[in-house]
Amino acid sequence: MDAPTPAPLRRTPVQQRSTERLARILDACAELLDESGYEALSTRAVAERAGVPIGSVYRFFGNKRALAAALAHRNLEEYTTRVQQRLAGDTTPKNWRGTIDAMLTEYLEMKRSVPGFTLIDFGVPGPPDEPVPANERVAASLCDLLTTRLDIPATTHLQRACLVAVEAVDALLKLAFRTNKSGNPALIKETRTLIHAYLSGVLDD
Repeated sequence: MDAPTPAPLRRTPVQQRSTERLARILDACAELLDESGYEALSTRAVAERAGVPIGSVYRFFGNKRALAAALAHRNLEEYTTRVQQRLAGDTTPKNWRGTIDAMLTEYLEMKRSVPGFTLIDFGVPGPPDEPVPANERVAASLCDLLTTRLDIPATTHLQRACLVAVEAVDALLKLAFRTNKSGNPALIKETRTLIHAYLSGVLDD
């Protein structure tokens, strides 16, 4: 997977203490998202939860949207690492279905266990203002994984198919988790079936 785009920080931490403080701020943001949602989120509440002065939050972030965007960036970094580790330990023959299943499995695990991930996975709620929207970045990573593992060219057709696949999975999993915190098993199964069927028309040709 390609590295995510740089996090939206006003200042990049250099010292270990600043790095740890930034991590506490993002952890606090994730906890508060689970407790009260994005609309109720505030930089002051995050500072209080993290146990840092409000100035420490503003040293890194101009507002709560930038804070949430940094959390989304961290989530994408963690997701990238998890998928790479899962695929590195996979002893089965390399094929596109295994790659798709690894990405879907890790996403589901993060959805169920990572604080704040339900509301802020790889993008911030509301009108997108990123140069490259979150799903497009995930689709590009999927395309990169497939072309690398299968040794195939990154055609325009494949790039478009990856974007369609990511958008479809995103919509279906939102539905699966809407009324079930662990995800509706039947809808998750249908999601996997649908995405396999769709990509087979592109990758089995």
